[in-house]
Amino acid sequence: MVITAALVIILSAFNGIEQLIENMYSAFDTDINLSSPARKTFRETEINWKELEKIEGIERFSKGVEEIVVLRHEKKWVNATLVGVEEQHFQSIRINEHLWAGQAIFNENGIDYGVLGVDLLQKLNAKIGDGEDIERLLIYAPKRNMRLRFGKSPFYSDAVLLSGAMNYNKEVNQDNLLWSLKKVRELLRYEDELTHIYFDVKNGFDKEKVKVKIQAVVGDDFAVKTNFEKNALIFQTSKSERMVVVIILIFVFILASFNLVASLTMLFIEKKDNIQTLKSVGFTDSDTFKLFFYEGLLISGIGILGGLALGYLVCWLQLQFSLLVIPGPDMPFPIRFSWGDFLLIVGSVSVLSVLFSYFPTKFMLRANRS
Repeated sequence: MVITAALVIILSAFNGIEQLIENMYSAFDTDINLSSPARKTFRETEINWKELEKIEGIERFSKGVEEIVVLRHEKKWVNATLVGVEEQHFQSIRINEHLWAGQAIFNENGIDYGVLGVDLLQKLNAKIGDGEDIERLLIYAPKRNMRLRFGKSPFYSDAVLLSGAMNYNKEVNQDNLLWSLKKVRELLRYEDELTHIYFDVKNGFDKEKVKVKIQAVVGDDFAVKTNFEKNALIFQTSKSERMVVVIILIFVFILASFNLVASLTMLFIEKKDNIQTLKSVGFTDSDTFKLFFYEGLLISGIGILGGLALGYLVCWLQLQFSLLVIPGPDMPFPIRFSWGDFLLIVGSVSVLSVLFSYFPTKFMLRANRS
């Protein structure tokens, strides 16, 4: 019962963690991302945009430019990733759901505004104001193909006004500044260069299949990845940890099942005289085997049902009353139920219970006959 309950609680917790990680690392990343593995930038003319628009399943796509820059606010200097995007990209990443402060204004009255990560805002000792109190950051971007000379600045520079701060995950919060694609191109002196194309997939369409279609259009010179592939290490680590924990718990269940063997053995020894009495009135070895085998199934069945009830009760209490809170963000520990896990738990513990009821009973009857 205890091991079954532990399986339910831990697998439900891992499901919740996986969902939390997926939300954290997929919210800022679009469903599919295109870049060039061999070059930092590529030109728009290299992409067959008309063919991309014909691909069924693509809801929207937006162009992007990413560059490592230095941000300055008063006496604070911080490295950051400047991301130039089109306005529809704000909709793709649902930025209004992840605003920490201010507003997600892309352009207003002809002025382009930037949105940066909340940790980056704090590193710069900046704030999100409004009206005439809007913060202004200086951006320094490295010049391409420039020979360093005395008296020559190696940076292009410009200023960005902040409209808001966003809160996604640690990496985004610490590094990213979103600005308009037009302003970033002007800063970097790009004409039609891009570093990324971001794609959103319509609901009901498989991202992998859409990815294959995009790859067929753009060719092998470009790398097309889903958001899961982009953060493959994080998701694979989570799944690997889950698998290891399941294996360990099943092993513990096997060890715990020796209690069942011990119970059946003691019961058999205790009822040895009663068995002889039953045999004298026509009880066969087959009937004796069924008696103890079903007794083992009854003991383990009650334990499994009790464990399932206890495990799901604990999970339900966590969902309702937030008994366990993650320190730091002070959010309830996530729990998510899965029919697949339910079938895995019931199937694995039931099979082990049958095996640990069948073989000990067979062995005891054989030893008793000899």
